[in-house]
Amino acid sequence: MRHALGVLGVLAAGVLLAVSAAMNWRFGVSLGRTELDGQIYGAASAAADCMKALVPFFLFAAIKNRMWSQAAASALVWVVVTAYSLTSALGHAALNRLDTAGQRTATAEAYKDQRADLARAQEQLSWIPQHRPAQAVQADIDALKDEKTWSYTEQCSKVDGPKTRGFCQKFHALSAELASAKQTVALEARVADIKAKMATATAGHAVTSEGDPQAAVLAKLAALVAPSVKVEDVQTALTVFIALLLEVGSGFGMYIAFSQWRLYDRHTPTAPLMVPVSTAAAAVAAPKAVAIAKPRSGANDNKSVTEVKVATEVKAVASPAPQRLIAPETDVERFYKERIETQDGSSLTATSLYEDYCAWCEDQQKEPLALPTFGREFGELGVQKARIAGRVRYIGIALKSAEALEEDKKPPVFDEKAA
Repeated sequence: MRHALGVLGVLAAGVLLAVSAAMNWRFGVSLGRTELDGQIYGAASAAADCMKALVPFFLFAAIKNRMWSQAAASALVWVVVTAYSLTSALGHAALNRLDTAGQRTATAEAYKDQRADLARAQEQLSWIPQHRPAQAVQADIDALKDEKTWSYTEQCSKVDGPKTRGFCQKFHALSAELASAKQTVALEARVADIKAKMATATAGHAVTSEGDPQAAVLAKLAALVAPSVKVEDVQTALTVFIALLLEVGSGFGMYIAFSQWRLYDRHTPTAPLMVPVSTAAAAVAAPKAVAIAKPRSGANDNKSVTEVKVATEVKAVASPAPQRLIAPETDVERFYKERIETQDGSSLTATSLYEDYCAWCEDQQKEPLALPTFGREFGELGVQKARIAGRVRYIGIALKSAEALEEDKKPPVFDEKAA
């Protein structure tokens, strides 16, 4: 599970890093006066963005090793490349958001104008009186022009009697009907053209009344708390937020993802190295026989001489024992032997125990294990563990006092007594 999460984290961080590097590359290309200069600037910008993701590894490693000069240099490099990457991300995000919002605004305005034109054209169509098709009206007009009255009245320019007046009135009525028919045809063509343009504008997406709907909605929600917030303010905040998302994600994403593999943990080997050891028998002190002389009776019976000779001789008998294989002690076992003592009625919290373990590792110049790893290995030593008042405690053990630790560090002193 840990490896799966690590792989997913690396993939997500890699995508963010690739996007950020691409934005930096485009920003760098735009700075060059020629195509070659643009490519140079773009490559340098992309490399700086990749360096931004690698510097956290160097920085925290230098801090762990107490290499303060390298840590300071890493921090300086990280600040510079991050600031440069942030400016390019802000510029790219602002340009894209404003460009997209401007296009949407222009599309929305054009759509509004087209709807207004359509409404006007349809309204004008409703004003035109009833009429026949233009072809039929034109045929009637042509028939009138073939009559003699048309030439007699000189195309209805001279009217001198009721007959000619009726003829010309009929001609003018047909002319008006023809004009209405032609105007209808023109308006219908205009309506069809407007509808085609509106269909093209809305093809594949909906036309909104706002150029930036997201900023508009957020501005309305923010107005509930701060009425002075404008859409432009929300657009600026969103631009900054997108830039920070890319910079923080690409800058620390790799470091966080690789932490799943615990790069700085020191693991104990799965199969301990078995080393041959030999034991020697303890030295056996063998006292020799004690000779006790019986009292001698002589001239003076009150005087008895008892000679006691006691001689002891210690022989170191080395009886070779068969060789056996044992696993080397782990750091946790050594810590337990040196800093922990068994004490009935006592208990230690997991935090206190781990802090003392870290102090012991510092004294021994060793890299401490992570808290979960230390807790697992310490639990394998058979110490009883319980959760009391929401805290994990180890039962029956206590830390050795400072005096006891000092006594343990002193070399043994052997008293010599005269025989």
